[in-house]
Amino acid sequence: MALEIKEEKEFKYIDEGQGEVLLLLHGLFGALSNWEGVVNHFKSNYRVVIPLLPIYEMPLKQAGLEGLQKFVEGFVNLKGLDNMNLVGNSLGGHVALMYTLANPKKVKTMTLTGSSGLFENSMGGSFPKRGSYEYIKERVEYTFYNPETATKELVDEVFETTKSIPKCLRIVAIAKSAQRHNMAKEITRIKHPTLLVWGLNDTITPPHVAHEFNKLIPNSTLHFVDKCCHAPMMEHPEKFNVLLSKFLQNGNDS
Repeated sequence: MALEIKEEKEFKYIDEGQGEVLLLLHGLFGALSNWEGVVNHFKSNYRVVIPLLPIYEMPLKQAGLEGLQKFVEGFVNLKGLDNMNLVGNSLGGHVALMYTLANPKKVKTMTLTGSSGLFENSMGGSFPKRGSYEYIKERVEYTFYNPETATKELVDEVFETTKSIPKCLRIVAIAKSAQRHNMAKEITRIKHPTLLVWGLNDTITPPHVAHEFNKLIPNSTLHFVDKCCHAPMMEHPEKFNVLLSKFLQNGNDS
């Protein structure tokens, strides 16, 4: 079932269910559809909210992590969200870390999956390479343990995006911003219960990155998902949902 995208002012977002807020943040090439399995599982007990990050539209001078953090702050304030369970994948995890440090009272728990912020293996210096469908297909498949997870629809979506020079410029600017911004010294201040769900076969933020997050964030718990790469909520939604459910019910999955 397709998710209904709502619009208010400059924001596009999904807002399903009622209860405690579950705010989901997608990655650089992520889309709202990445979280479909999570939304469908949690919307009966939680208010699941996903802002569409303006990765391709934001002014080039603002195309970076600080611009995305300010965007999320503006969205949260507009919707009057509070006591949030923040969940971020890849770049979305990086933004979640920054948001939590800047707005600790707004956040109840944090969940990171394949998050940047410490180290990430860039998807090749020439990425995004325009005009080559096969190249884009190969890079999208690289994100998953099982290449078949990279559906034609997903590859087509990324390919269309990379055909646009302005969008490519923003993607590169944001990716460089993320790679420059190492948060090792800052994240030791995060006291919120934190769940780390990592693909055991993650090639972009490898398992040693997860261990480092676990070591640096005081109140964190780490779980690995086997035969899984950079997006556990897409490759193994059932396992991801079980881990997140237990964590949210306990406040911290020890």
